Amino acid sequence: MTTPPPETGSTGPLAGLRVLELGGMGPAPFAAMTLADLGADVVRIERPAARDRPPRDGSQILHRGKRSICLDVKDDADRATVKELAGRVDVVIESSRPGVAERLGIGPDDLHAVNPRLVYARMTGWGQEGPKAATAGHDVGYLAGTGLLHAIGGEERPQIPLALVGDFGGGALYLVIGILAAVHEARLSGRGQVVDGAIVDGAAHMGTLLYGMLDAGRWTDRRQSNLMDGGTPFYSVYETADGKHMTVGAIEPKFYDAFVEILAPDEELPSRRDRSAWPELRDRIAARFRTRTRDEWTTLFRGTDACVEPVLSLTESLDDDHLRERGTYIDVGGIRQPAPAPRFSRTPAAAVTPPCTPGDHDSRRVLASWDVR
Repeated sequence: MTTPPPETGSTGPLAGLRVLELGGMGPAPFAAMTLADLGADVVRIERPAARDRPPRDGSQILHRGKRSICLDVKDDADRATVKELAGRVDVVIESSRPGVAERLGIGPDDLHAVNPRLVYARMTGWGQEGPKAATAGHDVGYLAGTGLLHAIGGEERPQIPLALVGDFGGGALYLVIGILAAVHEARLSGRGQVVDGAIVDGAAHMGTLLYGMLDAGRWTDRRQSNLMDGGTPFYSVYETADGKHMTVGAIEPKFYDAFVEILAPDEELPSRRDRSAWPELRDRIAARFRTRTRDEWTTLFRGTDACVEPVLSLTESLDDDHLRERGTYIDVGGIRQPAPAPRFSRTPAAAVTPPCTPGDHDSRRVLASWDVR
């Protein structure tokens, strides 16, 4: 479907793409927000009751750049409006458990009947089929079954990697990839399709390199025993004199040499090629890092190819000089937050608008902008 520039006036690379978001939490709203960041015209549908219970936990930031209206999909008239809207858009994003949308009369078959070119994107944890498809879950549970959670953390137990690897990486971003691929194909074939975005699938796909290394005998299925999981003393995190931390990622010999030259120029460290010496090497590196503060080490390593960086807190990262110069964080509605990514030379994303709250846009005006009366 080719649509005119949206009412929002966006000039990003997805300007003209219309997206209807059917409620949802977490990865689905983030996927829709990412599309809006890149210029898509996104309208989010909330339940009428949501007007009285707007989110106050910070999750509303995921609704930046969108417009919001309230419709009750259990009401015949409102359900008819949803279908009419679906007839005017390129993409619908839905994140209910399998079968729920069908029972409500707004499943893929229902909406493809009014718009054969529609991309119907479904966001779930387990996917649309399989023995766990109908069961509840959260990020950490989805990640547990992929093998990735087992591989992340210390020797005692796995470490939860926030919700970044599952919900937002394997879930939302893979849904965006699927949406863009399906929209491209629909414009060639004239036919839409369903995108089954399952967090377990996307997270597992992100582990492709690890499974390749495992098969080749280059990865041990045990935490902190490998090159990139903290198992080596030259790819790890070390505490500094002030209780803060520095990262070391000096894998290649020339980077490691630059690292050692700054860290310990006056002493002979055990050979990194001798795996049996790694415990001693780790202890010696740790001891050196504890002799200075994080900021002192940052100054010493700044501008070098030693691949050493300070570990910043979320608050500290907002004022990092490199990120500040790049404009990685922006202020929208008084909230410091990450800017749209990636960046485009000819069609940069338009200015981000503050998050919408349930039903905060004039429904008649929103509907009229998509030729729905």
